[in-house]
Amino acid sequence: MTGAGQPADFKLIQRYRRGDPKAMEELVERYQQKLFGYIFNATRNRHETEEIYQDAWLRVVKNIAHYHDRCFSAWLFRIARNLIIDRRRSRREIDSLDRENAFGAALGDALPDAAPAPDARAAQRDLHGQLAIAVQSLPSDQREVFHLRMDSNLSFKEIAAIQGVSINTALARMQYALGKLRQAVKLDG
Repeated sequence: MTGAGQPADFKLIQRYRRGDPKAMEELVERYQQKLFGYIFNATRNRHETEEIYQDAWLRVVKNIAHYHDRCFSAWLFRIARNLIIDRRRSRREIDSLDRENAFGAALGDALPDAAPAPDARAAQRDLHGQLAIAVQSLPSDQREVFHLRMDSNLSFKEIAAIQGVSINTALARMQYALGKLRQAVKLDG
C-alpha cells in the first residue's frame, strides 16, 4: 500500500489496540489479496501459502502492541518474508529423497513427473508463458522485488523496508529484473 494507506492503517491499528476487533478485520481485508499473492509467488504451494498467511496474521496480532513502525504494509510483508525464509531453511534439513517416510515410501517416489503437461507446453509458447518462466529464473532477490511491485503494487520504499535494503538497492534489483526479462522474452520470441 502506498503512502495514502499508511495513515488509515495507523488509525486501524489504534482502534484495534483500544479493543475494536473490526479494525483488525479491516486490515486483513485491505491486505488479503496482496499478501496472499506475495506468499504464493514465493512458495508456489497453496497449502503452504495458507499456513504462512495465517501465521503472518497471528504474529501481527501477537505483536501489534509493540508495533511502532511507520509503514504497516512493510512490517506485515517483512513478517511474511521471514516466515517464508524460515520454511525454506527447515526444508533444507531433509537430507535425502531416498529416506523413507512413516509409510515406508521414499520421499523421491512422491515427487510428480517433471515433464510439463501438454497445456503447460502450449502456454510456454506464448508471451505470458515465456514471461512466467523468465520471472522464475530471476535471482530470488530480483524476483521478490518484481512480485512485490507488480503483483502486490507496493512502493519501492515499502519493498526496501521488507527486504531490509536501501531504496536504491530495491530500484536496482527491479531494473536488473526488467532488463533480464526483456532479454529473455526477446531471445525466445
